Amino acid sequence: MADPTPLTQATNAPAGPLAPAQTGAWLTFGLDRVEWLQGTLLGNPVWQYVASLLYIVLAFYAAKLVDCFFRTQLRKATSRTQTQTDDLLLELARGPVKIITFVILMHIGLRVFAWPEWAAVFISKGLKLVVACSITYVALKAVDLAMGLWERRITEAERGVLDMQLLPVICKTIKAFVIMVAVLVTFQNLGVNVTGLLASLSIGGLAVGLAAQDTLSNLFGAVALFTDRPFRVGDRVQFDQVEGTVESIGMRSTRIRNLEGYLVAVPNRTMANACITNISRRPNIKTTLNLGLTYDTPADKVERALAILDEIFKPHPRTADLVITFNKFKDSSLNVLVEHWWAGTDFREYAREFQQLNLELKRRFDAAGIEFAFPTQTVHVKGQVGESAKPPK
Repeated sequence: MADPTPLTQATNAPAGPLAPAQTGAWLTFGLDRVEWLQGTLLGNPVWQYVASLLYIVLAFYAAKLVDCFFRTQLRKATSRTQTQTDDLLLELARGPVKIITFVILMHIGLRVFAWPEWAAVFISKGLKLVVACSITYVALKAVDLAMGLWERRITEAERGVLDMQLLPVICKTIKAFVIMVAVLVTFQNLGVNVTGLLASLSIGGLAVGLAAQDTLSNLFGAVALFTDRPFRVGDRVQFDQVEGTVESIGMRSTRIRNLEGYLVAVPNRTMANACITNISRRPNIKTTLNLGLTYDTPADKVERALAILDEIFKPHPRTADLVITFNKFKDSSLNVLVEHWWAGTDFREYAREFQQLNLELKRRFDAAGIEFAFPTQTVHVKGQVGESAKPPK
């Protein structure tokens, strides 16, 4: 007679592929008392197969119930926030929560039902593989979500930092790394010796790395330029022997239009390691003038020259700061130093406006009778012409 209790510690069924172990237990659901299920299949009662299938169905719906409860609670929490990020994360977690819950229940079933060793090992590894695939799926979707949020937060000005075609490359690189780590961890959990696999990958990676060393260096250089942002497209930069305007930043090289009009392609690894001066990022344009006045200029005219300079430069709306001083007695002139800071970085506007300031300066100096000095040298000759030098006594 069959055990009347729902949970039987052991069965008297003949040994077979699904024969329970002595320490196992069968959750019968009362099916062991159904007469027409007492037949055998592959050496085991039919009711044991039906009970196992029923447990799987119940585990599936229990997983859906847990997933529904989880989403309901999270939806209440996310409804209090204004950001859309948590809503996207909620949608991302829908499938994995259900799968992981189902896998946990199936692992519990492995302990409740006395599966044969070969079947238990097969099912356990299969469940581990399902969990690994689920977690990897979540990680890949999280990468897509993060890259999407990053791209949406990039302003129009920041889009000039780098070609937007590099974003998919970065995304695929991160995904490849995630998949590689997931495969290695999964193999290790399945009992596969990953040491030999890692050694093979290391040798292959070394060969590929040596073959594509320059390409990878330029790619990582592009990523470094993108994250560090030392310049944008349209900025005027100077480094080493190159000076010009940045036209584009690609995956392999940065293209700069130099002052002669030539297009210079600089490898990204060179740009990433170079000491770059971003001329466009200066807050203003500094100009230093050294005006030489003739030595016969009287002191009152020197003072008048200082006053004229102050009257010309100081009222200008683009003057951010100004220093005017009579600072040196040079070899051939009285030097007046003018240091002017132009508020703005538009070089064309600066050149046009500063030209007008220089013209006004020349007119005012001419009207005041103030002369600029030429580089001159006075030579004093001792003795008369034709007189021979007398030898020393």
